Amino acid sequence: MADPRFFDNRGPLALAEICARANVSLPAGSDGARLVEDVASLSGAGPSHLTFFTGGKANAEDFANSQAGFCFVSQQAGKYAPPSSMTVIPCASVSHAFAAAARLLYPESSLQVWGQAQVIDPSAKIGENVVIAPGVVIGPRAEIGDGTQIGPNSVIGRGVTIGRNCEIGSNATVTHTLAGDEVLILPGAQIGSPGFGFASSASGHVKIPQLGRVIIQDKVEIGACTTIDRGALTDTVIGEGTKLDNLVQVGHGTRIGRHCVIVGQVGISGSCEFGDFVVMGGQVGIADHVKIGTGARLQARTGIYTGAVLEGGKDYGGMPVKPAREWIRETLTLSAMAKRGTKQ
Repeated sequence: MADPRFFDNRGPLALAEICARANVSLPAGSDGARLVEDVASLSGAGPSHLTFFTGGKANAEDFANSQAGFCFVSQQAGKYAPPSSMTVIPCASVSHAFAAAARLLYPESSLQVWGQAQVIDPSAKIGENVVIAPGVVIGPRAEIGDGTQIGPNSVIGRGVTIGRNCEIGSNATVTHTLAGDEVLILPGAQIGSPGFGFASSASGHVKIPQLGRVIIQDKVEIGACTTIDRGALTDTVIGEGTKLDNLVQVGHGTRIGRHCVIVGQVGISGSCEFGDFVVMGGQVGIADHVKIGTGARLQARTGIYTGAVLEGGKDYGGMPVKPAREWIRETLTLSAMAKRGTKQ
């Protein structure tokens, strides 16, 4: 479910209207007048919510236990039995159907809507001893904690909460975000922009509304020109004490644990999960749905493929990723073979 501080829900809408706009057939025997109040994930949905299931073992348990009243399902999901209370809506493309439904409920979900508000909206709550530099814009119902400093030309979006004794550098943008205390955001950081998610077909790419948030816990540092995207239905989370260097990309729905260190130019795709105290060297590249255990260390330029699971407390390197000692041994062996070949 989308946070009403950041998104305006235009529902409830009749199931028949949603099916028509999503270009799917109303299921036989279902009541088209039933109201859909919101969209949500499988695990977070309730009886008046619409969700989706593409099939596959990864989400099969969530599907079986979901409390959702309505669910778009793919043709490949037929072997999974839905809950008895769920109205299943088969469709050719789950991603296209869900994108259409989400846009119908949240037509203004793409970017922050500013309107003609004052530079600092009168409904914003500003704490004591807050320093606001020239050119700062603060949106409706935003909250800024005591002792926080905001640098020139930075933008704080509607409903954003910033904790106490934070520092936000110049030209930063923070939207759709809840930030804790003593957070440091360096100049040019972009936090809370829509995640990079599309429903693709031969006719092109359709943007899937991104209705999640960014959660930044206490004492996090976010480097200059780093970008953190909000999730589609789930939150992007940066754990307490984690430090992100400059020019880091964090994809939508990724959850980073406590006290991690992520060095410059690391690229993290969506829906990844990292434990605490994970360390990543420069230019590490991580595909989507990767899980990394607590205390793992990744050497610079390590490349991790989609869905990989790395045990905690170990060192890794190479592309594709492998245990660091194995990668170094293979690299040295290859180098030695190349030298022998040159001499011959």
